[in-house]
Amino acid sequence: MTLEDLRKQAIYQNSIDAWIAACDEKQTDWYETERYKKFIAYLAKSGIGMKKFPLCVKETGGTYERGKDKTAFAETLSQQNDPNAAAYTIKLNDQTIRIIRDFSV
Repeated sequence: MTLEDLRKQAIYQNSIDAWIAACDEKQTDWYETERYKKFIAYLAKSGIGMKKFPLCVKETGGTYERGKDKTAFAETLSQQNDPNAAAYTIKLNDQTIRIIRDFSV
């Protein structure tokens, strides 16, 4: 799924889904939590407005390509105290999508 496809579903998305879409576009693995945390730090440094998203781990969704489980990924993140490990709400406007695509995954 592309970031535009995700935006068509709803303009406000959680950062985990945006991360997975960005990785899918670049055909790279999204399952590394350390890379996700760098992604969140990059978004914050880039001035993207993000609000903490109360993500219910059990409702995050199913299995993605290569058998990776989004629920297990979110569960791993939820066990960390690092603010960059949290899920956030992101407005997927054109500027935000450009910034996301500029992140080197």
